[in-house]
Amino acid sequence: MELVFNPFSVTLLLSGLLVGGLSLYIALKIEDATRWIAMTMLCAAIWGFFYGLELSVSTREAMVALLKFEYIGIAFLAPCWLIFSLNYTSYRSNRPKLMLGLILLVPVITYILVLTNDHHYFFYESIQVIKTGPFPTAKIEIGPWYTLNVLYIYFAYGLGSFIIWKRFKYSDPLFKAQTRIMLSAGLFPLIFNLFYQTHLFRPYEVIDLTPFSFLLTYLILGFAILKYQLFSLKPIARNKVMEAITKGVLVLDAEQQIVDFNPAFISFYSPSLKKIKVASKAKDIFKKHGDILSLIVQQKAAVIECQTLIGQKEKILRVEAIPLVDKKSVTTGLILLFDDITEQQAINQKLKDQASELQQLNNLKDKYFSIISHDLKGPIFGIKELIHHTNTGLISKDEFIDLLPEVSRNMEQVALLLENLLAWSSSQLRSGETTQFQEFDIYKILVQQKGILERIANEKKIVIEILSEANSLVSADKNMIELVLRNIINNAIKFSPQGSTIKISTQEEYDTIKIYIEDFGKGIPSENLSKIREGISFTTTGQNNESGTGLGLLLVNEYIEKNKGQLEVNSEEGKGTLFCIRLPKVNKKELA
Repeated sequence: MELVFNPFSVTLLLSGLLVGGLSLYIALKIEDATRWIAMTMLCAAIWGFFYGLELSVSTREAMVALLKFEYIGIAFLAPCWLIFSLNYTSYRSNRPKLMLGLILLVPVITYILVLTNDHHYFFYESIQVIKTGPFPTAKIEIGPWYTLNVLYIYFAYGLGSFIIWKRFKYSDPLFKAQTRIMLSAGLFPLIFNLFYQTHLFRPYEVIDLTPFSFLLTYLILGFAILKYQLFSLKPIARNKVMEAITKGVLVLDAEQQIVDFNPAFISFYSPSLKKIKVASKAKDIFKKHGDILSLIVQQKAAVIECQTLIGQKEKILRVEAIPLVDKKSVTTGLILLFDDITEQQAINQKLKDQASELQQLNNLKDKYFSIISHDLKGPIFGIKELIHHTNTGLISKDEFIDLLPEVSRNMEQVALLLENLLAWSSSQLRSGETTQFQEFDIYKILVQQKGILERIANEKKIVIEILSEANSLVSADKNMIELVLRNIINNAIKFSPQGSTIKISTQEEYDTIKIYIEDFGKGIPSENLSKIREGISFTTTGQNNESGTGLGLLLVNEYIEKNKGQLEVNSEEGKGTLFCIRLPKVNKKELA
């Protein structure tokens, strides 16, 4: 076979060899759907290479023999493209073998008819050699199956391209560009084939430019696959994975440009980023978040928490940086994971608060049983023993009468202690008490409480003075306020020295009545003042070493708060303490 090369044949031979080599390399190196695009490239390479040889020979026999090799590529090029399209878009058939057989049925029949054409002329009616041009070429008169095969090629390419376009027309910008490249690879060569089939453009009347366009397109496509790892990830698989990830994902390259992101990133970070695009700079996106920019600049694995405004709500985001490192340990990019931990942080804080409350209740429970076993048990058992010794004659009646003031004083404390215990049990162990608001004169309550506690005050020669303004009507729970005043006045007596004075007064101010209870005793240390304001229980001994339980002021704080009031405590050690209670006032006009 004598070969006479020309520009057309040389171009086809060289590009056919190059595309064929690329296709074999891609098929061996890359798996899955990309192998089918490599098979499509190989078919185009076979067609182009042997068509180049056909343009280099001058005899009919050589041209017919080379046509049989060309049709290995021509017959199976479109089916390979269709199979690639189905695989690339993750199409799954219930009967894959049957589907593959149907796709390859026409190409197989076509190739058999090409091989046996001299016996039936069903594919080519005749093949003649034309020598009027610059080099000999074959002029072919087509048969009926030739037309059917051309229609099948257009159908297979059109269907494959439609499947790709339909699946990825709404994909993100990264894969839209990939889709355009694929569609160009499938449709661009067919335009030249259409020119050839319709005789609109044929150099020297017989030369087909279709293999030239296929080889050029697939040459570009092959280099794109190798250099940019084009089609290394199926868009349909990638989209499903990215959409399934509940965390916001942002992928940056080494230049801190955006390579990819998922919908959760936009919803987690800011709705204003809906127009974010691939290749945008990270510094433009996070210009108001220096902490995230610092994380990006570091290019290291790290986790930070930051606050951002999403819609009208403040959100707390957990941002994790994961460096992308190549085989040479060089950082080539960064993955940022955004996680909304606002609710989690709120739950954690709630759990901490609950744990603190439970610990405080547990401490109060221990205190409760300690009070019962010590502060109540001691005085009651003391009285029991006193009565027992009196009955047995160990203590005379005169001695018993001499001990009665001490017994009375102890029982006063026990009564107040029992009252506090019952009130505390009601508020803590039975999920609180119902506050019964009513209108009453606080001055009368003060006088009443003075009468109850005056006997204890007289024993220490303490004078209780009450001054009042005309209007002292308040709206509150009377029983709760009585307990509050009783505890504060009792504390004032306990911590006041012998012969001192306790001053009680009321003052009208806007919509409140202020109640002042002032003593001139030992005062309250600053650390205990903080505990009073925070509602923390504590105990101290009185001026004459009187014991306490710590429940009194705890109830004072709680009851004043339940009655929509306020408590202020000012104290200076060694000089005394001033309690100020604010309660809602009742206007006389309203009563009228």
